[in-house]
Amino acid sequence: MLPESIAILTLLAGLLGLCIGSFLNVVIHRLPKIMERDWHAQCAELRGETPSTVNNTLGLATPRSRCPSCGHAITATENIPVLSYLLLRGKCSGCGQAISARYPTIEILTGVCSAFAVWHFGPTAQAAAALLLLWALIALSFIDLDTQLLPDSITLPLLWLGLLVNLDHTFVTIDTAVVGAMLGYLSLWSVFWLFKLATGKEGMGFGDFKLLAALGAWLGWSMLPAIILLSSIVGAIVGMTLILARRHGSSAPMPFGPYLAAAGVIALLWGKELTAYYLGLMY
Repeated sequence: MLPESIAILTLLAGLLGLCIGSFLNVVIHRLPKIMERDWHAQCAELRGETPSTVNNTLGLATPRSRCPSCGHAITATENIPVLSYLLLRGKCSGCGQAISARYPTIEILTGVCSAFAVWHFGPTAQAAAALLLLWALIALSFIDLDTQLLPDSITLPLLWLGLLVNLDHTFVTIDTAVVGAMLGYLSLWSVFWLFKLATGKEGMGFGDFKLLAALGAWLGWSMLPAIILLSSIVGAIVGMTLILARRHGSSAPMPFGPYLAAAGVIALLWGKELTAYYLGLMY
């Protein structure tokens, strides 16, 4: 394609990413609440009680978003990604309460990642698949940061979607993807049990196993060492920084999902080059 066509396609991908980022804000905020509601309902059912009707109408599409302070319903003109935040000067039009800067940050992050993925892969099936993976990883990262949960409703479909995408060898061969899913889960599962047997404590959650399995399904088993290494390095750096800044206790749990997701993005975009460089240093 002509450079002008690539530029237009990249711009469109960025605009689409901004809109998807707006929806991801809803997913990040509401999905944990929906999960908690369902857990309480299941517990009540097991106890033979009537489930609570609180948040029964809450879904990802309904009801309309509202200001948590005054209940003002967000209008269509107030829901334009990034632009509405700037026009409102970061405040609710109903009560003047400050709107968290995280909302436009997630929109911008999703837009930039979407545009870069399309520019990187070009007009290919890889680009379309990469967008789906990136959007899921962004949602999982922020949900994990907020709640230390990686919902099965995202990780498991992501795993199966990775296998489906690679039926046509989009990123790797299907046998490489299947082995990647198996080894991704078993590697962290083994670390979990070894750590628990040695210390009596749980070092990570089961959602981390499933996320790494999903990344293995998308990128193949050969990328797993790089993902594990990169996520560990990033996690150690961030963890030490937070501890030194005294924003996080040394014994307090830290979500590992965002580091796995960041490493997965790096492997998606530059994994082959990094692996080749590493092998070149060794040999």
